[in-house]
Amino acid sequence: MAPPLSASTFLDVLRAEGVTVVEVGDWRHHHRNHKGPWGPVHGVMIHHTVTRGSAPTVQLCRDGYRALPGPLCHGVITKDGTVHLVGYGRADHAGLGDDGVLRAVIAERALPPDGAADTDGNRHFYGFECENLGDGADPWPDAQLAAITRVAAAVCRRHGWTEHSVIGHLEWQPGRVDPRGFTMDWLRARVGERLKGQHRRGRAPAPGDNEV
Repeated sequence: MAPPLSASTFLDVLRAEGVTVVEVGDWRHHHRNHKGPWGPVHGVMIHHTVTRGSAPTVQLCRDGYRALPGPLCHGVITKDGTVHLVGYGRADHAGLGDDGVLRAVIAERALPPDGAADTDGNRHFYGFECENLGDGADPWPDAQLAAITRVAAAVCRRHGWTEHSVIGHLEWQPGRVDPRGFTMDWLRARVGERLKGQHRRGRAPAPGDNEV
């Protein structure tokens, strides 16, 4: 049972991992907790936004829209590798997914197919939306991929999780395809390398660190 990190600790661990962070408004108190509990948390979920442009992407993820109020995640990772914190607490990002997948994440083992939508994912996952059209052609810049790796590693490191606690929306909810443009196995391998490498909490990033 892992309670969510405090907002201050969340910010600290991201910065300690070498992430460039922008705090958007009163992100620490922007959440959907009135719709249900947040926690215990068991993993990190990665999404793509199907948007273009950093400013409108961040605004959409913070405010949401009529059918799905914001925040739509905890952090928005734009193409330049900046992580914009838009909310903290329960966020409308994961939706209903497969309980078997959740149990596999908790056990940190291979994921089964996501054949059901019977479990509240907004309660159990940190969510990061990544600026990308999701069409398989829109590029993923190195800086953005490095930031995705770092935020996932930062949260996993603090909770004592392995890379198997990092999943994509497409692995959680039937019918989803995000993130598209790289595989989650590839991302998990990068996160695993960072967790077992020389990247340690509090170490300043060295030249060349942006490849992971």
